[in-house]
Amino acid sequence: MAHVHGPHIFHTDNQEVWRYLQRYSDWVPFVNRIKANTGSGIYSLPINLHTINQYFAKTLSPDEARIFLSSRTENEILEPANFEEQALKFLGRELYEAFFKGYTIKQWGCEPTELPAQILKRLPMRFNYNDNYYDSAYQALPRGGYTQVLENMLDHPRIRVSLNTPWDPAMRKDASHIFYSGALDQFYGYTDGRLGYRTVYWHNEIHDGDFQGNALINFTQLSVPWTRILEHKHLVPWECHEKTLISREFSKETGPGDIPYYPKRLEADMGILQGYIDMAKRDRGITFIGRLGTYRYLDMHLVISDALRLARDWLDARNDNRPPPLFSRAPL
Repeated sequence: MAHVHGPHIFHTDNQEVWRYLQRYSDWVPFVNRIKANTGSGIYSLPINLHTINQYFAKTLSPDEARIFLSSRTENEILEPANFEEQALKFLGRELYEAFFKGYTIKQWGCEPTELPAQILKRLPMRFNYNDNYYDSAYQALPRGGYTQVLENMLDHPRIRVSLNTPWDPAMRKDASHIFYSGALDQFYGYTDGRLGYRTVYWHNEIHDGDFQGNALINFTQLSVPWTRILEHKHLVPWECHEKTLISREFSKETGPGDIPYYPKRLEADMGILQGYIDMAKRDRGITFIGRLGTYRYLDMHLVISDALRLARDWLDARNDNRPPPLFSRAPL
């Protein structure tokens, strides 16, 4: 079973979201343990005590590691203004340049100083040997794959699915309300300009045996063109295969015909975004949802949580004869 749109390991602390998903699949517990190939070694991510000791050739205790790392961070940065300052303040230059600088330039196509600081805040740093990439209480993969999850969600007499049907504004006359999960700027015909997105694509290869021994390995050097390698069979440990499928992942700017994956949210994007929000506020009979519709970087559990909350809010508004919500949540 291949993750054709890149690796998706479900994780959440939200019990409501977790219970909701149980209706549509058998979920198998799975711990995501990502490694980073820096060219000089392979290390665990997120950065933890093992990473620190291995990288600096030390045998530090947790408290010793905190003191050691503090001596290498740029503590004069009080309020990090961008991704690079955030990394220098909390990791120091050595770890930042080894693990994040090159990878970030490849992933986002710009200098880390152009990116918001909160991107790095999503990744924890630990002073113990916990190499679980997530801290979430629930971490799992659907035994039958995400395709099966979606098929089960759509298996309802009041749901009709039309595939290969591009959005056409003329469709609005056929519905009392539209929930739109496509790109916000595309919906309005890019009249205020294009929002910045990164897209990803993969080069697939089949090899004998086991290629890298792990589901995901990041490649942090700029000299390596791909950002990471996904080995699919390590995401389905209940399957057994003599051969192995790997996907080398590449990142680039989203062009016409590309699938937009990651909202960039640079300063210029936020000005364009406000123009589309103003357009949407003057619109009626539509609600924008999901990562593309609200132009936010959202993991699966956040999208599902937003959707469940929106369903309640929308029904409450209709019952109270109020205008329905315009967005699944106000864009950040």
